[in-house]
Amino acid sequence: MPVVPRVVSLVPSLTEAVALSVPGALVGATEWCTHPADLGVVRIGGTKNPKTDRVIALSPDLVIANEEENREPDLTALREAGVEVLVTEVRDVPGAFRELERVLRACGAPTRPRWLDEAEETWSRLPSPDRRTTAVVPIWRRPWMVLGRDTFAGDVLARLGVDNLYAAHADRYPRVPVEELRAAGPDVVVLPDEPYRFTADDGPEAFAGLPCALVSGRHLTWYGPSLAEAPRVLGEALRAAHR
Repeated sequence: MPVVPRVVSLVPSLTEAVALSVPGALVGATEWCTHPADLGVVRIGGTKNPKTDRVIALSPDLVIANEEENREPDLTALREAGVEVLVTEVRDVPGAFRELERVLRACGAPTRPRWLDEAEETWSRLPSPDRRTTAVVPIWRRPWMVLGRDTFAGDVLARLGVDNLYAAHADRYPRVPVEELRAAGPDVVVLPDEPYRFTADDGPEAFAGLPCALVSGRHLTWYGPSLAEAPRVLGEALRAAHR
């Protein structure tokens, strides 16, 4: 029987993917790794501030990380301690599927999991949108920050018929005054519940007169099992904003 590697995940969506696909492989994960809900592994801090000494103490065969979610100094410290680190780069939906397959293979998945096939099929069969709408997509406030160029979440929305007005910005996550966001005149303001937790009482009031879609951050920004249901969940939230 193949030996399952000891894996520490620094990325919530990858944690969920590995937990479902390679049971027993994960020995550590971040405090932000909320799925699956019953995950019983050592918590090693946050994505931006992992306790590298705790990671090293777990004697992992592999640490999985992401170039956007995790800081290079932390990854360097792990490598210098002799830990193998696999770093993913995900900027669009096809890239997410490629990287997921690479990660799962590195974590000892004996075969490509069914959920990955189903998720890829869901996106490949996505019908062309009836119409296209424009959006601004805040991800933080105080200061206000939005999706800019070359982001996974921006590609997700584009495939659902929603064009990010800041997709050509020089920065990937530009800081933009809220007055400018309103003046851009988007058809919809997309407000995810992570990384900033926008809610019905925290966010829409800054965009009076503009339709606001409160969406699941997990379905907008995570690349893992949630990809299979993301088009439906996000589509429902976007349609609700225009009712």
